[in-house]
Amino acid sequence: MSRDLHSSRAVLDDDDVARALTRIAHEVVERNKGATDLVLLGIHKRGVPLARRLAERIAAVEGVDVPVGALDVTMYRDDLRMRPARALEPTDIPPGGVDDKIVVLVDDVLFSGRTIRAALTALDDIGRPRAVRLVALVDRGHRQLPIRADHVGKNIPTSMAESVKVLLSEVDGHDAVLIGRRGEASEVVS
Repeated sequence: MSRDLHSSRAVLDDDDVARALTRIAHEVVERNKGATDLVLLGIHKRGVPLARRLAERIAAVEGVDVPVGALDVTMYRDDLRMRPARALEPTDIPPGGVDDKIVVLVDDVLFSGRTIRAALTALDDIGRPRAVRLVALVDRGHRQLPIRADHVGKNIPTSMAESVKVLLSEVDGHDAVLIGRRGEASEVVS
């Protein structure tokens, strides 16, 4: 474990993450009155495995395979020039597209709202969904834009001096949500 993670504290462990995703999957199905016309789009990087896990849970409940895609919002961000350059990830829209579908955007941390604003703009270039909903594993507050998640795994009030890091087994080897001082647990600005 790197030095920066030693000074962080875990607020969710792997069991907590699993329970939150199961609850969110049930909420999504309930709100949609089934899985018909759902498309899950994970926002790179950690939103993509979260979207896949939600699709697995929905399939287990509803017996329906929900299409899952990936959305890279890097070039749509309004703070692109203020952030370090990063490699673009592939945007992958499932066959059948998003037109007239209920698109559920999936992200790991909801913070300023800028990532979701960028995702909505990116979605404009892809198609015209009937509705767009938002899932966030963690909502840490401090919104800069009027954006609110429809389904949240855990609301974690934080100070601006704190950072939130989501670890997922697909990327990091295990599941956890960590809070540390800014600069200690690499910040996820969303």
